[in-house]
Amino acid sequence: MKVLMLNGSSHLNGCTYTALTEIGESLKAEGIEYEIFQTGVNPLRDCISCGKCSEEGCIFKDDGVNEFIKKAYEADGFVFGTPVYYAHPSGRILSFLDRAFFANSLGAGSKAFMYKPAAAIASARRAGTTASFDVLNKYFTISQMPIVSSTYWNMVHGSKPEDVKLDKEGLQTMRNIAHNMAWLLKCIELGKNNNIPMPKTEKTERTDFIR
Repeated sequence: MKVLMLNGSSHLNGCTYTALTEIGESLKAEGIEYEIFQTGVNPLRDCISCGKCSEEGCIFKDDGVNEFIKKAYEADGFVFGTPVYYAHPSGRILSFLDRAFFANSLGAGSKAFMYKPAAAIASARRAGTTASFDVLNKYFTISQMPIVSSTYWNMVHGSKPEDVKLDKEGLQTMRNIAHNMAWLLKCIELGKNNNIPMPKTEKTERTDFIR
C-alpha cells in the first residue's frame, strides 16, 4: 500500500514538507510506503473550465498535474499539505487540485481518488490554519473520499522547519494522522480480500438551482 502526498508549498523542504515527512515516516513504520509530490516553484495555471479534459488528464501538459493524476491511480491514500497565506491555502495548491480533480472527474471518471482515504494538513507561523484545513477538505467530501482525522486540528506551527520540529503537539497530530490512515487502509484492504463491495453510487444527475 502507498500514500501519495502533495506539498503545496514552493519551499521544497520547508515547514509543510517537514510535516508531511513526519506523517510519511510514521506510515513507513506501519508498513506503508509514501511519496511526497512537489508542486514545485514554476508557475501553475488555474483551471479555466475549458471542458477539454480527457483520459490523459488536463489539456495543459506543461506542469506536474497530469503526472500527479497518473500516480493517484496507483495510490491507496492521500495527504495534501499547504502553507497558510492570508488565512487560506496557497494559490499553488488550489490551482493544482482544481485541475487534478476537475480533469479526473470529467476525463477519467473520478477513479483516481474515489473511495481512497485522505487527509489535509496546514502549516503556519501562527493563524489561519483551520480555515485552510477546511478548504482542502472540500475536495474529499465531493469525491467520495473517507477523511482521515487525528487528535487535534491537522496543523503545525513555525516559520522555518526547525520551528516545526519543536512543535511537539503538531508533530504528534501528524503521527496520529499516519496511524489512523494506516488503520483505515488496512481495514479497506481486509474488506476487499473478503469480497465486501465498494459502495454503490447512483449516476450523477446534474441540476441547476433555478429552472
